[in-house]
Amino acid sequence: MSDEDNLDEVEGGESTENKGTDKKKSGGLLALLLGLLKFAALGLGALALIITVAVVTFNVMNQGGKAQTDTGESTSPYVGKRPEYAFFSQINTVRTRTRDPVPYSVVVDMVIGYDMNDKNASVEMTSRVYELRDFVRNFFAKKYADDLKPEKEAQLKQELINALNTQVLDSTRARIVLFNTFEIQEM
Repeated sequence: MSDEDNLDEVEGGESTENKGTDKKKSGGLLALLLGLLKFAALGLGALALIITVAVVTFNVMNQGGKAQTDTGESTSPYVGKRPEYAFFSQINTVRTRTRDPVPYSVVVDMVIGYDMNDKNASVEMTSRVYELRDFVRNFFAKKYADDLKPEKEAQLKQELINALNTQVLDSTRARIVLFNTFEIQEM
């Protein structure tokens, strides 16, 4: 060994050959750590981008985040919100007789419910008010008294709705029929 080599060892405490390898070891560890941090940052950025795209897509598909079902307040969790209807009540009271051998007198005052957002329903029903009165009179005149019993009222209303929608109304749809007066009396 030469004196210069000894001086390097004495002053630095190590030879110059060992200094280069220690810098490589510490530089390699630091580079590895920085590489891992870069990959972690890229992964977190990609995850944030994916979540953002998913949330935006879900809100667009779900009409701005509005709930698809309306859970109205009720006493039972299985009862949904009842639809609201607009009503046509200009039919007034209709009197007729049943088709029984000994006829019964029938007095009906009814209203027809239709969709609230149906703008043409009131116009169509008003223009057909005389047809509607005649239809109701004929409808009940073709029935027997047994068909008009209170226990058959729901079936009668459904039959009346179906007949209104197929025989009298064009663009409007009757959704519900309510009776203000429904009397059957033997003559």
